[in-house]
Amino acid sequence: MNNSQKIIILDFGSQTTQLIARRVRELRTFCEILPYNKFPEDTDGVIGVILSGSPLSVYDPSAFKIDLSAIRGRFPVLGICYGAQYISHTLGGKVEAAGTREYGRANLCDLEKSPLLEGIGEGSQVWMSHGDTITAIPAGFRRIASTQKVRFAAFESESEPVWGVQFHPEVAHSTDGKKLLENFVVGICGSRQEWSPASFVSSTVAELKAELGNDRVILGLSGGVDSSVAAVLLSRAIGDNLTCIFVNHGLLRKNEYESVIANYSGLGVNIIGVDASETFLNALEGVTDPEQKRKIIGRLFVETFNAEASKIKDARWLAQGTIYPDRIESLNITGKTIKSHHNVGGLPKEMNLKLCEPLKWLFKDEVREVGLELGIPRELVFRHPFPGPGLAIRILGAVDRESVRIAQEADDIFIGALRRHGLYDKIWQAGVILLPNKTVGVMGDERTYEQAVVLRAVTSSDAMTADWADLPHSFLAEVSNDIIRNVKGVNRVCYDISSKPPATIEWE
Repeated sequence: MNNSQKIIILDFGSQTTQLIARRVRELRTFCEILPYNKFPEDTDGVIGVILSGSPLSVYDPSAFKIDLSAIRGRFPVLGICYGAQYISHTLGGKVEAAGTREYGRANLCDLEKSPLLEGIGEGSQVWMSHGDTITAIPAGFRRIASTQKVRFAAFESESEPVWGVQFHPEVAHSTDGKKLLENFVVGICGSRQEWSPASFVSSTVAELKAELGNDRVILGLSGGVDSSVAAVLLSRAIGDNLTCIFVNHGLLRKNEYESVIANYSGLGVNIIGVDASETFLNALEGVTDPEQKRKIIGRLFVETFNAEASKIKDARWLAQGTIYPDRIESLNITGKTIKSHHNVGGLPKEMNLKLCEPLKWLFKDEVREVGLELGIPRELVFRHPFPGPGLAIRILGAVDRESVRIAQEADDIFIGALRRHGLYDKIWQAGVILLPNKTVGVMGDERTYEQAVVLRAVTSSDAMTADWADLPHSFLAEVSNDIIRNVKGVNRVCYDISSKPPATIEWE
């Protein structure tokens, strides 16, 4: 993406490298994560460089190494943890194994005046996570902060713009970490803080117009936030030259197919709806294995999408809602692809479509901000994630029209109650699981033998881990009563209190 200013973050394998980038973006400054050995030849707009942490020691034979002389003197440099140790180690300082791993909270002390520490006071809490420690800094450098156990918690060069910190300012436990990063990015590197959702929209629309011209573009719309924002952004750039294809596999939430078509038509997006629910449900008849259900749905989705996409004879581009974390995860720190991400996949080679990814520089929270900037309704922007196979993996066992009806109606009551009680936005993901077994019950003095459903609601920040949501008992009682009274075929409601790990968010 063309930006007048940006920070380069060189990744040495730290688990928190993405978090560094998130913090820099919060400072309204564009940044790019690159493998440690892939510093760009084109440095136009680069205003500073951050060296990330690493799980390795500087003495490890397989440690990641770079020639700092290619960067020093050209740009301000901030080394974080391993980055700081690498600066010290390669410039004549000393790094040694700590007696014990320094992990957890610490407090800064003996602060010296430095532009990096401007506005940060004695006792400021920081987060340590390292096995080695710097025991001597290079000639021409000076200590600017310590902790009780770490003498060289922060240091700087006396002759060039180079700094190092042995703690992690990017994590929330470092209470003034964002201020330190602001001091570096804004105060030292001179960021004008021009990165914003509004600036992204205007620059990206202009770039898309220039790149796509009068070409036709196809996008597989899922109704999720990523594909939705990509669709509206492209629609703003090229209008009816964008065609969105929305496939109904019959396993969506209640009335979702109709509402997605109406919502996106209302936003001015050119959308084609394909109702293939009968095809999918017929193919799933009698299938109980979860992996087999996924394969059937995946195959039919590609076939259905391809059939519709092939009707657009002059299309030259396939658009996807790929976001920045997808691309980061597709590269290891040597720059080799280790996992590819795709949205639809399987398009016939003869279509010869080029790939368009308008959100490829954005994190998930930025996608949502851009969506709001584009005028997409908040309920669409903050919609819970929903699995690609839909209700098929929330209906345990065989899927048929009756089980879909029960799952849709129960889910609709649960999600509606979350919204009505102001709980929806506090939940990462929620839904109803339909169990394959029946249970005995009593309704109206009569014995019943009907199915049980399980309510599932979790909180999370990234779906890698998740905690079960501690919903009020009165709320759960209300939802249970409403489902049993209104959904024919259900006489028992349970609540899942399993976290991830060891459980997964979905049941299949």
